[in-house]
Amino acid sequence: MLILQNGRPDDETNRLPKEIRTYDFLDKLNIEYQRIDHKPAMTMEVCAEIDKALKAMICKNLFLCNRQETNFYLLMIPADKKFKTKDLSAQLGVSRLSFGKEEYMEKFLDITPGSVSVMGLMNDTENNVRLIIDEDVFKDEYFGCHPCINTSSIRLRMSDLTDIILPAMNHIPTIVHLP
Repeated sequence: MLILQNGRPDDETNRLPKEIRTYDFLDKLNIEYQRIDHKPAMTMEVCAEIDKALKAMICKNLFLCNRQETNFYLLMIPADKKFKTKDLSAQLGVSRLSFGKEEYMEKFLDITPGSVSVMGLMNDTENNVRLIIDEDVFKDEYFGCHPCINTSSIRLRMSDLTDIILPAMNHIPTIVHLP
């Protein structure tokens, strides 16, 4: 059973440092958030169950790069939207996008596959990763994401993301329209 809890866990034993850093980051900014702990969320079906409990939009978070592996992107799109590289590539003026390698994901965002989250941008202090957000993500008041680990999910206000969290991370999103 998924239980929505306010804020960080009371017992941080066996929690990874990157997860604790996420809570520290949000707490430092005085951001209110709710959390659900769960089994690893490796499929969109599992994420759909979490979405119901969070009562928030769950986004697909995709780590992408150009062919030369010199430009990196974090794309947030609604979970129910199909992703076609040609649609995004055209809007960004990039010839071809593909999924970024795990080594770059860990190097820049300190996250691993299955845990990709906008919260990983707090670790990208040199702005190696460009944040891309589909305009439909902004339709809900709340959205859900992982706190850099896929055994928990957090619910945040979209306004907190745009007005407080992203500026604190020094990341300005590029808004796109994906069909």
